[in-house]
Amino acid sequence: MNGYALLFTTAFMATSAAAQDNPVDLGTVTLNAGQRDERALLDSPVSATVIDRETLERRQAQDFNELIGDVPGVLIFGGPRSVSHTPSIRGFSDRQVVLRFDGGRMNFGQAHRGRFFLDPDLVQRVEVVRGGGSTLYGSGALGGVIAVETRDAADLLRPGQTTGARVSFGSSSNGDILKRNLSVYGDYGMFDFLAFAGDRRMGDDFERGEDEGEIGASQVDLQNSLLKFGFEPNPDHRIELSLSQYEDDGELPPNSSNVSDPDENVERDASQRTQRLSWDFKPEGNELIDLSVLYYANQLTINEDRDRDGREDETTYNTRGLEVTNRSSFDIGLPVDLVYGFEIFDDEQEGERNGEARNAFPNATARTVGIFAEGTFQLSESLDLIAGLRHDHYTRDPDDDSLDKVDERFTSPRVGLSYRPNDNWQIFGNVSRAFRAPSLSEIYNDGTHFAFGGFPTSEPSVTVIPGFPPTIIQTPGNIDNSDNTFVPNPDLKPEVATQFEIGARFSDVDVARPGDSLNVSVTAYNAQVNDFIDIIVEDFPDSPSSVTPGFPFNQRFFNANTITENADARLWGLEAELDYDAQRWYIRSGLSINRGERDDGGNLGSIPQDRLTATIGFRPSADWDLGARATFAADQDDTPETVAPGEAWERLDLYAIWEPTSEALNGTKIQFGVDNAFDADYTIYPNNLPQPGRTFKITASYQF
Repeated sequence: MNGYALLFTTAFMATSAAAQDNPVDLGTVTLNAGQRDERALLDSPVSATVIDRETLERRQAQDFNELIGDVPGVLIFGGPRSVSHTPSIRGFSDRQVVLRFDGGRMNFGQAHRGRFFLDPDLVQRVEVVRGGGSTLYGSGALGGVIAVETRDAADLLRPGQTTGARVSFGSSSNGDILKRNLSVYGDYGMFDFLAFAGDRRMGDDFERGEDEGEIGASQVDLQNSLLKFGFEPNPDHRIELSLSQYEDDGELPPNSSNVSDPDENVERDASQRTQRLSWDFKPEGNELIDLSVLYYANQLTINEDRDRDGREDETTYNTRGLEVTNRSSFDIGLPVDLVYGFEIFDDEQEGERNGEARNAFPNATARTVGIFAEGTFQLSESLDLIAGLRHDHYTRDPDDDSLDKVDERFTSPRVGLSYRPNDNWQIFGNVSRAFRAPSLSEIYNDGTHFAFGGFPTSEPSVTVIPGFPPTIIQTPGNIDNSDNTFVPNPDLKPEVATQFEIGARFSDVDVARPGDSLNVSVTAYNAQVNDFIDIIVEDFPDSPSSVTPGFPFNQRFFNANTITENADARLWGLEAELDYDAQRWYIRSGLSINRGERDDGGNLGSIPQDRLTATIGFRPSADWDLGARATFAADQDDTPETVAPGEAWERLDLYAIWEPTSEALNGTKIQFGVDNAFDADYTIYPNNLPQPGRTFKITASYQF
């Protein structure tokens, strides 16, 4: 760690005396997702991080772990294969986090099949809102919300342009990756459009660090296209239609977050189509109407074919949703800003194996209807009261008359205070109640989970699957084979989290020198979770045990049932961010300290390692942006008894961006990067697989 500290200290001292000849625009950071409204981050009483396009481009991200995996409180599960990636915030994982892409929910979440179906090259901006967000976003916002916005014509057009195009080529040494994309866009007053087509091709598997060998079956190709059309008949109205198509394919393990076994690998082919239609209406001078209406639909199909026995699995998941949100400002003796509306979304899933129903992914439908309102009441010039309430009605309907339907309701309140002692400071606190309704698979899973031939053993064992720990109990025995069977549980209760958080922000310009800016934030939180949905593997009486090749930690399994039940837990921790920009140089840092335990005293398996990130950048001229980003992760020893602790690791990334300002090369941008520059071999806990080793990257783009 001393080498990293010396590097950053040297860079800091070398650049601190410099002055910028061509200042950059430091702008005001705004938040859209935090309260379904656009407002300055310093006025938003939530713990949030906003990542703009400039920051995203420095990373040359191949996947969402590289894109947002270092945000305080955020962890991306799944290891190095991008198709496995699922989000975690503050130890709340996967479907306990709401994902929104251009406003539409992405509700799919099934074991190891991933949740991010979007090329990072399309991303213009990401907002991460941490903490209970069910008051505005309903089911799933236990850990928070990740809102991803894609590019549109206004993001790419240069001053004076009505039509433009951008072409980009990129290459990465590790995995022999080639990336290509083309964007064409225009704005003709009432009409604007953007067309994007891109792909990523891998020629080899990823290599681990320190010459530890390949990460088997990690080649995944992807393609993504997007069409956006905007229509603004006058300044009060905007209508936008977007259509996107995502595809990925590769040879992967059945559990794509796990070790590859060539005899068990499957050929995966995934496709998602998305449609989005929105209408925004904001009449000039009217403080009561600021209306947003959004309809969206996602159709996801994943095919997995296994050569060994000809098994063909098809997983389909469709989501359709409608949201209507309005924002009003008025005075009732004190100023009030109110956001309110309703949403309805339907989910439908189907699973087939060799053309027959696959009970492990049962055919079922779900509907959720929610109404919400949240007001910000200005009690004084410096003190705001935030109060909100949401009511959801959800149903679950299996395609099986022997299983019960689910029909439940839930109310999610939130109360908070925001205190602004002056223009630079904000102190805020929140108490909220968030929930997540059980998914279709958690309620209705049935049939064989996995089956395999056994080996003689008489040694009992207990182990845990990463996540909130399921306990696997073995009985001694000899030989034969093992089966693991899902057991439906229609009585599963929703997960409920009562969360407290308190935070402070500071933001100012001209702090140490003219033109600089400083933003600092610190948040502490505590969440009591009741009826956490836990997956538990129980033994059949008098069943033999057996060894399971290819499962993490050489686990022993036996004939068993996989059931879902409710448990209680507590999660708490702290996050901090610092962003200082002196124009010629800048420094950014983030700290995450997350803790959690079950109420019965056991440790949780989903709590990430403590982590510190630090970036130092230098702009020697208006053409260049150079920098280094270091990540330090601590040991994670507070794990369930039979889960291997997470080992500490360090990583250094380097980058350089050349964007010439000369007229002859105007529109050209070349990005260089070295990820994992010291070729460390490390694993991000609680993933099972190590990350890629040293990777050289280059991306060249031209915009005209």
